[in-house]
Amino acid sequence: MEKVRRASHAGSWYTDNSKRLGEELDGWLREAGLPKSSDVRAVIAPHAGYSYSGRAAAYAFGNIDPTNISRVFLLGPSHHYYTSKCALSTATVYRTPLGDLPIDLQVNEELKATGKFELMDIRVDEAEHSMEMHLPYLAKLFEGYPVKVVPILVGALNVENEAMYGRLLAKYVDDPSNFFSISSDFCHWGSRFNYLHYDKKYGAIHKSIEALDKMGMDIIETGDPDAFKQYLLEYDNTICGRHPISVFLHMLRHCSTKIKIKFLRYEQSSQCKSTRDSSVSYASAAARVDA
Repeated sequence: MEKVRRASHAGSWYTDNSKRLGEELDGWLREAGLPKSSDVRAVIAPHAGYSYSGRAAAYAFGNIDPTNISRVFLLGPSHHYYTSKCALSTATVYRTPLGDLPIDLQVNEELKATGKFELMDIRVDEAEHSMEMHLPYLAKLFEGYPVKVVPILVGALNVENEAMYGRLLAKYVDDPSNFFSISSDFCHWGSRFNYLHYDKKYGAIHKSIEALDKMGMDIIETGDPDAFKQYLLEYDNTICGRHPISVFLHMLRHCSTKIKIKFLRYEQSSQCKSTRDSSVSYASAAARVDA
């Protein structure tokens, strides 16, 4: 029986008008002007409203060559629902204004059988935006291709669980027909986020934020989950997809394919100049096979 996860953020976080949405995404992808490459096996992309991060996200999704990909694993952080595990969807279809994306029920069952995942209620699924904001881009890029999705809601994992899920998912990286879409925004700065880290040696606040984010991005590019954990402990940077990114780094550590992450775009929602300001940072990366 079909169980649909509605596009619950369409009409607010992005337009629910399919024609306008398609044109918007096409425009951003054209602007990014990236060559599609079958070497690209994963992306890290933001998940804010499209008016904020849609343009930045094109620098991740624009790398995707859909030709040989049959399955996209989506890893997104949980914003509203607390779990110390990862959760799988109970839906059979993810709806988008640009067409439906069916869930890969076989892989879902495989993961369920490990006993390591919980199942998320459809209400939890629909309340969460971190994976939904990747769906229109995926629907657009895989138009006409028979792709299925495996959504994984990543909870507040401890270090051991990040490593455990990384080991468990690593084998899927070695299959080139699998693709991974990792959802994360970067620094959330300002008193409304309870985060006001400011190193004056960089000048303006927004420059300090950029330096902090870039430090994190450089560490992610090394592919070392321990160094990333250390960075987070030291600076507590409010990277909301820290757990999905960490799981992904552990996957890369345990798979046999050599994969290298490279960030291609960095933006801030606004430039903070005083402690009354606030901003969210958006960074887009592509992970490709490193021959």
